[in-house]
Amino acid sequence: MKPLFHAVFRSYAEVFFLQGGVVGFLLFAITMLNFRVGLAGIVAVLAAYAFARGIGMGKAFLESGFYTCNPLLVGLSIGHLFQLDLLGLFFCITAGVLTLLVTVALAHVFATFFKLPLLSLPFVVVSSLVYMASLRYGNLRAAAEHQPAWLTNDFGLPLALAGFFKAFGSLLFTPSVLVGALLATLILARSRILFLLGVLGYGVGATVRHGMLGSAANAYSNNLNFNFLLIAMAVGGVFLIPSVRSYLLAAVAVALSPIVMDAITGFWSYYGIPAFTLPFAVVTLGVIYVLGLVGNPHIAHRIGDTPEDTLDHFLANQLRYPGSERTLLPPFAGAWTVWQGFDGKWTHQGAWRYAYDFVITDSDGKTHSNNGAKLEDYYCFNKPVLSPVRGRIAAIVDDLPDSPINDPDKLNNWGNLVVIAEPRGWHVELSHFAAKSLRVKVGDWVERGTVLGLCGNSGYSPQPHIHVQAQLAETPGAATVPFSFVSYSEDGVFHANDLPKVGGKVEALYPNKRLDSVTNFVLDEEYRFAATHHGRPAADLVLKVRMALDGSFYFDSGAGALFFGRFEGTYYAYRCDGQDARLRALFLALPRLPLACRDGLTWRDHVPVGLVAKGLRGLLVGVASSFWHRLARVRVTSRYVGEHRVETTVESRALGVKQTGSVTFDRNKSFATVTYNGWEFTRRDDAK
Repeated sequence: MKPLFHAVFRSYAEVFFLQGGVVGFLLFAITMLNFRVGLAGIVAVLAAYAFARGIGMGKAFLESGFYTCNPLLVGLSIGHLFQLDLLGLFFCITAGVLTLLVTVALAHVFATFFKLPLLSLPFVVVSSLVYMASLRYGNLRAAAEHQPAWLTNDFGLPLALAGFFKAFGSLLFTPSVLVGALLATLILARSRILFLLGVLGYGVGATVRHGMLGSAANAYSNNLNFNFLLIAMAVGGVFLIPSVRSYLLAAVAVALSPIVMDAITGFWSYYGIPAFTLPFAVVTLGVIYVLGLVGNPHIAHRIGDTPEDTLDHFLANQLRYPGSERTLLPPFAGAWTVWQGFDGKWTHQGAWRYAYDFVITDSDGKTHSNNGAKLEDYYCFNKPVLSPVRGRIAAIVDDLPDSPINDPDKLNNWGNLVVIAEPRGWHVELSHFAAKSLRVKVGDWVERGTVLGLCGNSGYSPQPHIHVQAQLAETPGAATVPFSFVSYSEDGVFHANDLPKVGGKVEALYPNKRLDSVTNFVLDEEYRFAATHHGRPAADLVLKVRMALDGSFYFDSGAGALFFGRFEGTYYAYRCDGQDARLRALFLALPRLPLACRDGLTWRDHVPVGLVAKGLRGLLVGVASSFWHRLARVRVTSRYVGEHRVETTVESRALGVKQTGSVTFDRNKSFATVTYNGWEFTRRDDAK
């Protein structure tokens, strides 16, 4: 029954870009205030769901409500137009099934060829067919015009406010102030951003039409004004990351839409067909498609349950994962200093802007001893250069002499070099090796940490250093592409995947075998923890290792899911789904963990506001952060205390939060104890 509940009632939530069966059930209850319309909607959804299960669509595809949202809208439209006698119910069932077929087909076409969401296009297509076909069906009886007084009462509200609520109600084919007010209240309770965008969309769209038509009544009371609400919500808060820029773009999109809406209305009126949500679909899809073409960076690639959730996830991930997918380990052992980085002031310019130079410095910041006149005076000269990636040697140069200090070879810029073909589809070049020092040849396979040769001063190099760059071609000196370094410490602070600053002292860190084993959680393993909250016993926390459809792993507590993984020498807690406070505590106690253990090593992280925010302050920060993204920063500082313990502090000035936690590791697998903000979990010996 649970999958059926989710599939049916999440269809209702999808209409308003929300997620969740509970919200959907409340929306269903509101539709039943107009009983005929509400009944037709639920019948169409159930018919579509039953047909989908009958043809073999899996529960996982149907649970979200994506495929049954459009059948719901078609059912509501039929209930609005016809009486629900046996023939009307049959018509509703067949239209629901037809809409499902159209939805599945169009979803594939749009995803494959346009990379666009489907929105309500199947509803527009099928409802238009239904309206045209009904003209030939004499046995279908039109719905009675009479409505209860409480559905038609405007309660003395001003024209614009009454029109606003009716626009909400019209989304569910009940243009009623009461129904619209209930819907608006539910939207406000679930998402302040969506509600504000609804106000923005209605205000801009109706005002523009008022200016064009010269009639306030026509402009503010038009039942099609719900298109303005949907456009503003979709553009400003769903498919774009909520921000001042997205709100302005939403206002522009809405301001353009009256032309589309009135043109469609005029055209369809010849056939007696309303415009439905076609103006919303045309404008929204047009805007999103163009933004995709120009590569707008604010398109939401993960859409959360609400715009607040989408924004929170985006801002946290932007801070959590600053690096690139092209990842290199620093190509040396010990501490080296960044001499030049991306867009360096000397040679890292133009097509060669994405490169790093490293040297060794002493406590005074000098790169050499004595007067630095000889190559041997330089600390990095003849030091081993290590492979930063695993791959195959694609090209080498080994026969160029080392240049004298401050007398670079202008004819052979790169000097002695190694180009490594990375299996992920790109290349790494390391340059300025010492003459005749290479220990690899073309065709050799190397792993990270393999000695390639010795640091020298060949080529265009004023003093000995290591030059490293990423490029797409294997040709030496090819144009560079962005990359980042993984698993390194910079001035004593661990960085999982980032770019060190110029002047920073960098050291590569390699995974500790014990920590690698401790965090190697295997599918179907089970871990049981005794739990207390502020000293009082709580239900045991039982974590089962599961795998999601996309191949990611998560801890299943029965009430929620904590997604985790390991990447490039770091364990990550990626996200927490559900309402299990124990999983949130586990996430916050250890958002990430360097698998390279060193006593006193510290690292920094950020977590979503939603994991720590509480009460009215949390709600306000969720909305306000869309105007000023810095408000959403929740900082995490962690450090190793010995080899088996990590201590963590989580703080946010905007939220007035400062919380602490700790994790002690079992010597073999998983966590021995976890504490966070009053929660304490102790591993039981009977874990499987």
